Amino acid sequence: MTPFLRVEGVAAPLPIDNVDTDAMIPSRETQSVSRSGYGERLFAYWRYEAGTRVPRSDFVLNRPPFDRAVIILAGANYGCGSSREAAVWSHVQFGIRCVIAESYGAIFYNNCIRNGLLPVTLATESVAQIIDVVASSNGTALVAVDLEAETVATEGRTYGFSMKAHDRDMLLTGADEIALTLKRRDEIDAFRAKDRVDRPWIYHRPR
Repeated sequence: MTPFLRVEGVAAPLPIDNVDTDAMIPSRETQSVSRSGYGERLFAYWRYEAGTRVPRSDFVLNRPPFDRAVIILAGANYGCGSSREAAVWSHVQFGIRCVIAESYGAIFYNNCIRNGLLPVTLATESVAQIIDVVASSNGTALVAVDLEAETVATEGRTYGFSMKAHDRDMLLTGADEIALTLKRRDEIDAFRAKDRVDRPWIYHRPR
């Protein structure tokens, strides 16, 4: 996946609690063996008139400049519901690199980490302040998220956030669990060499 270091751009306010993965990517939109083409399906029930691909003008991601959003400002428990990974694919393929919310569905959060989508957790008041700034500027106030510094900044205000070191490293390096493990290849090889001496029977292959 693409490493995440920093993103700055338009942030779309979606201050709705308990947005579930079926709203993000309805089941009818997942009938494909391909992992591509999900960007246009993000929030399909909300973005389009029923049964069509005619955009609804009242949905935030259909209105300029929010149709170019790279960040979503969300409500609490964002991504609750089912475990469908396509919910994250649809965000990334739309162009969303980061979500800022008070809390997340646990499986959705983990899927974000493994697919290059940064889930930033901030206090409810902080998210509301950023939404107010963005809304009052009609989307022209850009939001910057720096994962190395663990900060969110907009219009002179800066908010700090934190995440588990393992999750942060995966995003910063664009590496999955296997790739991170293989960075310790020397330690793994040293352990196996010693273990082969200590427990040779483990490595014996009968003929």
